[in-house]
Amino acid sequence: MARLDNWNLTGEGKHLAIEKRFGFSDYYQTLAFVNAVAFIAHRQDHHPDLSVHFNRCVVRFSTHDVDGISITDFECAAMVDALVGAEVA
Repeated sequence: MARLDNWNLTGEGKHLAIEKRFGFSDYYQTLAFVNAVAFIAHRQDHHPDLSVHFNRCVVRFSTHDVDGISITDFECAAMVDALVGAEVA
């Protein structure tokens, strides 16, 4: 967690996850980000929950197979951060 920028632990037990809110200036930029996240998720075969809004997206990673979080969640979170230079709004 210490190596991730502004990701938070949420939930507990089998609902434990890491989550981050990303902010954008408009819907087009938000959707471009969502599509890039989808590409990462497809390539890694690890799919986050996404909450998509006009100017923000919340990305939530967990691993259902382990009922919590795994190293794959952290690896994917780092890849998502790289999309926007680890900025958060």
